[in-house]
Order: sequence, then structure tokens, then C-alpha cells
Amino acid sequence: MGDPLGSPRVAPPTRRILRPPKKGSAVQRPRTRTLTAVSFKMYTALQKIHKDKDAEPTEFEENVAQALFDLENTNQEIKSDLKDLYINSALQIDVSGSKKAVVIHVPYRLRKAFRKIHPRLVRELEKKFSGKEVVLIATRRILRPPKKGSAVQRPRTRTLTAVHEAMLEDIVYPAEIVGKRTRYRLDGSKIMKVFLDPKAKNDTENKLETFAGVYRKLSGKDVVFEFPVTEP
Repeated sequence: MGDPLGSPRVAPPTRRILRPPKKGSAVQRPRTRTLTAVSFKMYTALQKIHKDKDAEPTEFEENVAQALFDLENTNQEIKSDLKDLYINSALQIDVSGSKKAVVIHVPYRLRKAFRKIHPRLVRELEKKFSGKEVVLIATRRILRPPKKGSAVQRPRTRTLTAVHEAMLEDIVYPAEIVGKRTRYRLDGSKIMKVFLDPKAKNDTENKLETFAGVYRKLSGKDVVFEFPVTEP
């Protein structure tokens, strides 16, 4: 199944299978281009993605899994850290105009391990996806409010508000949120103003549009990011 957003496939050359050479031919086929070798590589790459309820990954998700697998095998800087890591899902999001972002959902229990290598991993993935900005978000589930009179209590961390707040923190990481303010427009709609730690300005200022676009797409809420003015 192709990517519903029409994203280009990022397939490495090793996934192309070459036919066996004709009998008596002096041409030799590389072992890495045989059906067995290519199938094994695709299988091992798919170990980098575990979808809910054993759902089949999309073509784009396969591309992201392949990119992670390649980094694990070629990038000495993060190789050992990536060994036991995998993702839950991935998609491309239209941010503005022709600008797209790659959003990768990672298991909640692995979020700290991903954060450990976040800057290096994001940098390498952005190279593999033609400079598209990459955002890592932990998978969290929202629980519906319990029925009236029910003895079941819903954990605060599983409410819509808490999940959206945590998602916002993931989107801007490694920048830290130092303040929030809600503004009301003339039409009654709300927009949230989020203040980020000025220490992260040099690394994140060029990504604020992507952060806002990703949060709007996933939560349906408008947000603007600013850096508070510091006294000289």
C-alpha cells in the first residue's frame, strides 16, 4: 500500500533484486542483490516498527524503519543506542505550502532512550528525508471520561488535556516550555501562546513553524511559539 500523502519512496539500492546471470555468463550477481538477501534485509528493517494490533505498516513507515535500521548498522555514534529501539508509526504532515514534516511516534516506555540520542538521531533522519524536519512524539492513549456514577477513575495523564500537553513538550524537545498563555480572538476561538527557553533559540527558532503545524494537525489546536525577552 502506498503512502496516502503521496510521499516519495526512499528505498536504498540494496532492495533491488537482480535476476541470476545466464548460464555461462562471466557476469556475477552481488550476493546482496539476491532475492534471499533482499528479503532478509526487508524483514530485519521491519523489526524497527511495531504497530498496534499487528497492523501492516504503510510504505512510508517502511521507509522510516529502513532508515533506522540503516543508521543502526552504519552510524557508529548512535549504533548501540538504536539497537533495542523501535517505533510505532510514522507519517508526513503538510506544514505550510510545500513544506512537510516527518512525525514519528515512539513507544512511551522508550521515550527516555530516544531522548538520549534525540539531537543526533533527528539530524541523521533529516538527512535521509531530504531535509524534512523530523519530530519524535511518544505514543499516549486518551481514555474517555468514566460514566456517571462509575467507580472507575481515569488517570489524569490519560485525559485529553494531559496528553496534548505532553505531546507539546515532545514536539519542542529538547527546548523546554517556560510559560503558556491563552488568548481569545474576536470570533471567540482560542490560541495558545507558548514561551520556550531562550537557551534553545539558536537550535529551534527555524523550526517553530513546523512545531506549530504538527501540533495543529495532531490536536486541532492553534499555537504560536515565542522566546521571552531577557533582560540584558
